[in-house]
Amino acid sequence: MADGLRKGLASYGDAGFSLFLRKAFIKAMGYSDDALNRPIVGITNTYSDYNPCHGNVPQIIEAVKRGVMLTGAMPMVFPTISIAESFSHPTSMYLRNLMAMDTEEMIRAQPMDAVVVIGGCDKTLPAQIMAAVSADLPTVVIPVGPMVVGHHKGEVLGACTDCRRLWGKHRAGEIDEVEIEAVNARLAPSVGTCMVMGTASTMACITEALGLSLPMSATIPAPHAERFRSAESSGKVAAAMARAKGPRPSELLTAASFRNAQVVLQAIGGSTNGLIHLTAIANRTRHRIDLAAFDQLGRDVPVLIDLKPSGEHYMEHFHHAGGVPKLMAQLGDLLDLDARTITGATLREVVAGAEDVPGQDAIRPRGNPIKAEGAMAVLHGNLAPRGAVIKQSAASPGLLQHSGRAVVFESVEDMTLRVDDPALDVNADDVLVLRNAGPKGAPGMPEAGYLPIPRKLARAGVKDMVRISDARMSGTAFGTIVLHITPESAVGGPLALVKNGDMIRLDVAGRSIDLLVDAAELEKRRGALAPATTPDWARRGYAHLFNETILQADEGCDFDFMRGQGKG
Repeated sequence: MADGLRKGLASYGDAGFSLFLRKAFIKAMGYSDDALNRPIVGITNTYSDYNPCHGNVPQIIEAVKRGVMLTGAMPMVFPTISIAESFSHPTSMYLRNLMAMDTEEMIRAQPMDAVVVIGGCDKTLPAQIMAAVSADLPTVVIPVGPMVVGHHKGEVLGACTDCRRLWGKHRAGEIDEVEIEAVNARLAPSVGTCMVMGTASTMACITEALGLSLPMSATIPAPHAERFRSAESSGKVAAAMARAKGPRPSELLTAASFRNAQVVLQAIGGSTNGLIHLTAIANRTRHRIDLAAFDQLGRDVPVLIDLKPSGEHYMEHFHHAGGVPKLMAQLGDLLDLDARTITGATLREVVAGAEDVPGQDAIRPRGNPIKAEGAMAVLHGNLAPRGAVIKQSAASPGLLQHSGRAVVFESVEDMTLRVDDPALDVNADDVLVLRNAGPKGAPGMPEAGYLPIPRKLARAGVKDMVRISDARMSGTAFGTIVLHITPESAVGGPLALVKNGDMIRLDVAGRSIDLLVDAAELEKRRGALAPATTPDWARRGYAHLFNETILQADEGCDFDFMRGQGKG
């Protein structure tokens, strides 16, 4: 098999000429024959002025290049698209699969013997891992790392759990315009991803549990020197993998490693988005995420990380307490510690090297968990025949079993227009329902599942309500919120049948979410639904591709033709 500069030659009908031409043009960059005859490590560049989460990527790239060259290989940096959560319209999830396709095709198209992917902001790490799994080239994943904490009036702040908490106080009239502007300038004091257990940190922890990144890489704060030393070490590992031609993702991502990732997802109080992304990654392989098995893990695996939004600490505290290796040491026999990692070491060896930090309380022992059960529960019922998910670790215990009257919003726009209307017929015991916010309906399944408490209730002191939708929710959010109702309403799922005033029953202990309307009435309503048509926004380009091929939440929201075996 060809390697280095000889790999994947452009087709001119003459392989010798193809290599001659490639060398002629790359020499215009000033490279010597010595450099060009070495194994090549490709390094993705996901930096953008629109992406403050990735603000340290240029420094990470330089550190990776240093590690690659110290090990005798040749680094080659190449760009891919950059997705930043708060700068991506209509939602970053809409662009995840585009980034996965971009990254995969650039890995395939350009000569490299191994690749380093650098990501962080929520959808980038899953997109890159999906790409790496499909391209199946030796891959090292580097998370950009979390921000350091902010401070306001003596209180520690973390984006974006405290963004939501303090914005809720502002909506309720407890914080005025002057103070909320001061808060705005202090929530994100450095580059990096959210310093709570949002989706970015969740995916970084999952990546480390899968063995695709170096130990401790999930938690090192973005501005710290340790982040760049880890990047240099990652470059060294990538160069060694380029020479050895492995291990490849297909060798590392086993049934055991996917189970380990699910155990860690439950134990960290992880983002519900992590389940969608892990499902999409698994579907690029021969393995699958079984929702029933994931729910059972939620009953067996306690939450051990005392970190917002499920607890009190922040990512830097998790890091200084020993990071993912120390967490895995506490999880012990709940994990398969014989799973291998990119360095060739097993998780057992990683755990053996975990630091013991006296007096730390960010990582709890199994005998003293934050929550006795895991972060998430999977619900079924006549509202969610193929499942829904709730982050029970961040919910109000008193609402985990609740029946209430439905208050229905037809879309994100409808919710935005009406939720604060003083005339809205709503009380604290009602169930807020948002539909047409799923993969097709929105489009892109935005993080709109964190429906705001109607202003008149917020100002009366209501802090939480049961809220259900076919949307997603940021991992930084909290509350009694049922998400990912599948099938979504836009494809005729039962959520489309709910009417204002219907009673809905949530029973997390019983793992159920039900619309208390008899089957005959529901069939009558189904018969009255308008037939599905192609919306105007989806008539051309990427939007058309998205609308025609996007899968539901229980299948990872990948495109149907991008799964491991392609379109069946």
